[in-house]
Amino acid sequence: MTPTAFVATALLMGAFVLAGGGYGSLYSVGRLQGRPRLIRMGAVCLVVALGFAAAIVVATPLAVGWKILIGVSAAGYAAIPPLVWRYLEQLHSGGRAMR
Repeated sequence: MTPTAFVATALLMGAFVLAGGGYGSLYSVGRLQGRPRLIRMGAVCLVVALGFAAAIVVATPLAVGWKILIGVSAAGYAAIPPLVWRYLEQLHSGGRAMR
């Protein structure tokens, strides 16, 4: 990997993590405060994160194993906040799901 490719890959990966964190944070705060606009902004962050993941997989010289890890991480970014929120609702309602 050339130094230029290394820096480009590192920047893409940093942006991927930042966008994923934005999704999780905005989704959680939006649900907590009952603000659908924040949840939608979180969804935009998720789409951006998935775009960065796709760019990493397609355009970087990483080995196949690392590209698979990025793809699995992107799927986790999409799935984890709603699953954790649902679990917390059940936990704090004494086992009854809230909606």
